[in-house]
Amino acid sequence: MIKALFFDIDGTLVSFKTHQIPESTVEALALAKEKGVKVFISTGRPFPLINNLDAVKHFIDGYITTNGAYCFIGNDIISCNDIQKEDVNTVIIESKRVGFPCMVVGEKDLTMYNTESNPELVMKISKLLNITGIDLELPIDSVTSQRIIQLTPFISESQESSLLLKLRNIESGRWCPDFSDFTAKGVNKAKGLKEIAKRCNLDVSETMAFGDGGNDLSIVKAAGIGVAMGNANEILKTSADYITTSVDDNGIYNALKAYNVI
Repeated sequence: MIKALFFDIDGTLVSFKTHQIPESTVEALALAKEKGVKVFISTGRPFPLINNLDAVKHFIDGYITTNGAYCFIGNDIISCNDIQKEDVNTVIIESKRVGFPCMVVGEKDLTMYNTESNPELVMKISKLLNITGIDLELPIDSVTSQRIIQLTPFISESQESSLLLKLRNIESGRWCPDFSDFTAKGVNKAKGLKEIAKRCNLDVSETMAFGDGGNDLSIVKAAGIGVAMGNANEILKTSADYITTSVDDNGIYNALKAYNVI
């Protein structure tokens, strides 16, 4: 019996085409909540950049953010996993040396570093995700004085491979060709799922996770039932227990119906 649902945001709950949550998804979550099923978010976004969940915010019981680095239920912080300072410094130095923008996410604040190296790419990603709220004027030192929980370098896969050779303790989750999310080694959405399940006295077999990209791979494989959206990449689809229709074609509603969750 499924007692908790975990949802990625971009491309899963929220359409890339409309930047909205489909009405069928809102209905599905309402029906699940009526049956006592818990609803959790599982996203690569830092919490300050979650700006597109108003239609379902009242259903949400807790959050896995920054790919599992910062997880909480209400005011209860379940986990906060920071990146080693040496790795943070290396990524920032390489950002300037090689010439790529990098989002630096602290425990409290975030900023975009070295945007002048590729402002067009930063604008492209901001439009893709409909992101607002990044203080580009915030000095990097005011963020790096905090615990850093995620780094998002805007680099290609080949650049990522070269950069990872210089880092000691990094987990990389890529779901977009233009950037990858770095967290501390072993920190991913699956870790967040297990931590929240433990806090809520749930068995992992009682969980169901939805995703569409590379950073969803760990949680889709770890959950009791892992669901790939119809618009998901092929690697995720081959790892999922079930492939539903796309986010724009009632994908979440259809999957929850198929498993009698609603």
